[in-house]
Amino acid sequence: MTTYFISRHAGAVDWAESEGFHVDARLAHFDVAIVQAGDRVLGTLPINLVAEVNARGGTYFHLTLELPSDARGKELTAADMRTYGARLEGYAAQKQV
Repeated sequence: MTTYFISRHAGAVDWAESEGFHVDARLAHFDVAIVQAGDRVLGTLPINLVAEVNARGGTYFHLTLELPSDARGKELTAADMRTYGARLEGYAAQKQV
């Protein structure tokens, strides 16, 4: 089982690890083809990629924060993320045919 954190922000990975989530690989760009059954993917993916992660047997955890507009576009530290209520929430999606 591999845990991927999809983010360009080092502070996000620091935050996740400080919250007890072990991260095997941080990726700035995500190719869903790497996901194998049992893998965990953390980040802020669009719904179509979440569905593909789930279809491949992976589990997706969405990074959610209550970010005020004046903090958008800035590099956040792990402490900043705690201040803004960062959390990882599990989601599952399935493409309808």
